[in-house]
Amino acid sequence: MTYRPVKNALAACGMAALAGTALAADLTVSAAASLTNAFKDIAQGYEAQHPGTKVRLNFGASGALLQQIAKGAPVDVFASADQETMDAAQKQGLVAAADRKDFVRNRLVVIVPADAKTVPTRLGDLAQPGFARVAIANPASVPVGRYAQTALQAARLWPALQAKAIPTQNVRQSLDYVARGEVDAGFVYATDAALMKDKVKVAFEVPLDTAILYPIAKTAASGNAAAATSFIDYLATPAAQGILARYGFAKP
Repeated sequence: MTYRPVKNALAACGMAALAGTALAADLTVSAAASLTNAFKDIAQGYEAQHPGTKVRLNFGASGALLQQIAKGAPVDVFASADQETMDAAQKQGLVAAADRKDFVRNRLVVIVPADAKTVPTRLGDLAQPGFARVAIANPASVPVGRYAQTALQAARLWPALQAKAIPTQNVRQSLDYVARGEVDAGFVYATDAALMKDKVKVAFEVPLDTAILYPIAKTAASGNAAAATSFIDYLATPAAQGILARYGFAKP
């Protein structure tokens, strides 16, 4: 099937607004959609410890965020859900190798609606007729989609699942589709599934050959480099680590 290009008009408008209104004390953090809840809480804690600094958060698919940064969006910190996207940022000179670090780990799971009568127990089950619509984020720009595609290719199931895939723009959209019962199953991170335990249930964890490690880095064009470094350092504090753990993220 052909995936539609990612369109994040709201994020683009938001970034444009930031370009015109950012203050010297503002810190703009672009982070993978799966970090939304945790980073909102972490930003509040950081601001409490750094009076006068406002953390502006921008969430979306890692690939879409990279495109924004490459086009000049005023971003100070970039947190991706995969190494590939951060590698691309490094190759483009948008971040420096010395400034990036892995800060959390996640897991890939398959979820189904909470009231699903048929629950798959392995990837092969998704090829059965009972799973006609499966939410898979666009592998071209969304890390969770690439992780799913890699797992399905390794199991020689990608052609079968690609034919019934419902493409999404990010992991949260996949989660919403499953929660609303618009699809029969979906690939998301374990941390996202945990946010809607009343609407979705985890069918099984998807085996992967590589760990899902999230890198974070100060951007090369940051207008507030000191605060960017400070925010990244804050993620290693007990307070921030506690928040990440509460949302299901593990240490790298």
